[in-house]
Amino acid sequence: MQISIRQLSKSYGSVAALNAIDLDIASGELLALLGPSGSGKTTLLRAIAGLEPIDAGRIQFGDIDATELSVQERRVGFVFQHYALFKHMSVLDNITFGLRVRKRKYRPAREEIRRRGEELLKLVQLGGLEARYPNQLSGGQRQRVALARALAIEPRVLLLDEPFGALDAKVRKELRVWLRQLHDETGYTTVFVTHDQEEALELADRVVVMNAGSIEQVDTPEAILRRPATRFVAEFVERDAAGHYTAAHPAHPRTVHERVARAVRVG
Repeated sequence: MQISIRQLSKSYGSVAALNAIDLDIASGELLALLGPSGSGKTTLLRAIAGLEPIDAGRIQFGDIDATELSVQERRVGFVFQHYALFKHMSVLDNITFGLRVRKRKYRPAREEIRRRGEELLKLVQLGGLEARYPNQLSGGQRQRVALARALAIEPRVLLLDEPFGALDAKVRKELRVWLRQLHDETGYTTVFVTHDQEEALELADRVVVMNAGSIEQVDTPEAILRRPATRFVAEFVERDAAGHYTAAHPAHPRTVHERVARAVRVG
């Protein structure tokens, strides 16, 4: 599902959170919204989801004008940083919750709901844990349940708000590898928010660098590393004298250092 955003604006009193944002997201793309606190990245994500009312602008999902649609009508899958799982529900019931609460005429049969839940358990590598409860899972497992729940409704778009922010460094790196593989397998148009440069540059097809409610640069990780469009981008990404990203070498096969090396070869 392609997303087109035109002249999107949002203010909180006298503070502009989004300044006439224009952005096109390709169908099947994995896009990162990267920036410091207060840059507008989470506000933009929530506006796409319909969770944040906007002051001006349009949001298009393919041929559908989603600007005035409710969260339910937009049919987005949203994953929060702190999981937002139901503590009193089993893993399977958490995953299938969105299907079970649909209006009767749109609700699948009980057997179909269970089949869909079991398929998603396998997809997120949690097969056999359907009867457990959230407090019996690790942080990484809980985030996988949250992602499976978002996928259960077969969303037009998948949105993730700092999905690894509550996890320790080792688990974050493991889940980054897994999320990239899952995205390549499912093909959902996916937008995720992060303030972690390494995370954005390692995972995303393209990165949107935001600052003070505006977009500083939209480009591939390689281009942002080699050709930052503004001083802010150059300083925020923090390259060393060799042109390498200064963060610790990540575990993902598509590492930031490999991206830079490839950019140097073709540049």
